Amino acid sequence: MGSIPKNPHAGVVLGAPGVKGKTVTTISKNGLTEFIMSIISKKQETKEPFYVLDLGEVTALMDKWTMTLPMVRPFYAVKCNPDPALLGSLAALGSNFDCASRAEIESVLSLGVSPNRIVYANPCKQESHIKYAASVGVNLTTFDSKEELDKIRKWHSKCALLIRIKAPDDSGARCPLGPKYGALPEEVTPLLQAAQTARLNVVGVSFHIGSGATRARAYKGAIASAKSVFEAAVRLGMPGMKILNIGGGFTAGSQFDEAATAITSALQAYFPNEPGLTVISEPGRFFAESAFTLATNIIGKRVRGDLREYWINDGIYGSMNCILYDHATITCTPLACTSNRANLTCKGLRAYGSTVFGPTCDALDTVLTGHQLPELQINDWLVFPNMGAYTAAAGSSFNGFNTAAILTHLASSNMN
Repeated sequence: MGSIPKNPHAGVVLGAPGVKGKTVTTISKNGLTEFIMSIISKKQETKEPFYVLDLGEVTALMDKWTMTLPMVRPFYAVKCNPDPALLGSLAALGSNFDCASRAEIESVLSLGVSPNRIVYANPCKQESHIKYAASVGVNLTTFDSKEELDKIRKWHSKCALLIRIKAPDDSGARCPLGPKYGALPEEVTPLLQAAQTARLNVVGVSFHIGSGATRARAYKGAIASAKSVFEAAVRLGMPGMKILNIGGGFTAGSQFDEAATAITSALQAYFPNEPGLTVISEPGRFFAESAFTLATNIIGKRVRGDLREYWINDGIYGSMNCILYDHATITCTPLACTSNRANLTCKGLRAYGSTVFGPTCDALDTVLTGHQLPELQINDWLVFPNMGAYTAAAGSSFNGFNTAAILTHLASSNMN
């Protein structure tokens, strides 16, 4: 286990559902490689890929969120990565949850989370899932059509509603959501009137500027649009709205700082004196991406002149589906566990233009091309950082390579 953590968050996280009872190895700030090597040394026979989840990183990210956007309550987007230890840690640190299906709601409730900490943020829900949400007390959801209002009126009429509007600009997003979700400006008033007629309680507005957003100014336009919906509700004689859901799109690092500045400024500009207003959000990759590292074993090699081609035991149909579906740019570092234990990361050695393939028999299963790597051998390893967002969550079992079977080892850095 290593030394006893002294950080006040440490006990909270180590005792969290999904974490409690599992081995959590305390590592130094730069001790991840050593920890990965210790796991590899115990996998001499199978050499299966594995993840490392750094709970210290999750804690640091929550601290960053609380300090930078204290007025915005995070509802972690479960779809991004539903790992139970991640969910449990976030719950213990005070996060709420954005769920989009019955299974996601079930996974959060199974950790002992109260249903009033869940927003059912899917604007188009299966009727049986709406009935389930009603039965377990999940009483906040989104809509963007009259047809959705009809389903909610029929199966969960006491549910509080957020009208999902289309963000004016999601062009800077890695994955825009506007083409699929969000009421257009001219649809807002008819939808509010339909909710009034159905005696449904619209308590606020929701929007999403797109996953992996890169233009912080998009939040300003969306918050301005949300304000106009608040005002439209007042004109219709509806009870004052109380919730503003600013969605997701957050990435840790400088982009988050820029987004936080834009959001804070826009809230001050458009909601300066809104009594009782609760601002919530749906961050996913912000909490998940940098907390997970993936280690893969080199299972094959081919040399063609100066080109080096390697096969690893995870790929596009597994964790690296993020390359296709999340438009991710990934990178890796070598661990020459077999060929060069004296210089594990091969510092100073000649690099070759290399291709890295996944394990399936589809040529599409190509992870990296033109990537500079040293001369490696079968049973060396490639380690991929920042692999927590939209990776294992969307992996398949194509060709018998089962993404769900990849184990996650728990570590804790920065918590001493």
